[in-house]
Amino acid sequence: MALARLELRKALAEWGLSVLEDSAVLILSELLTNAGVHAKVTPEQTIETRYFRSSGALRIEVHDGSEACPLPRVPDPEALNGRGLFLVDALADAWGVAERTGRPGKVIWADLSVQGAAERNTPPAEGGRSGRG
Repeated sequence: MALARLELRKALAEWGLSVLEDSAVLILSELLTNAGVHAKVTPEQTIETRYFRSSGALRIEVHDGSEACPLPRVPDPEALNGRGLFLVDALADAWGVAERTGRPGKVIWADLSVQGAAERNTPPAEGGRSGRG
């Protein structure tokens, strides 16, 4: 996992998207942890990470060999786990699950943008409320 985080940090710096680093690394860590805990991992079915950029935005993908889709849940306040997708949802502009092309399993993706990050980090106007939705 450390290598994947290092690769992501390097890509973000090269692409001029370092402002997304904290959120992107946390999202990557959560998606990789979920894949490691819930996915089938064999010599033929490894977990893969991919990163794509577009104008002011980033897509993180984690590919694994399991066809089971993750189910977000409201975490129990006393639980030590169960907050991964809750965090991904809070930090990403959008995220989802898709089938892998040509291989068994799925890809979980998360999109982040500089604009979305700025909006999430801007305090609400007086009398307003924050939130996405």
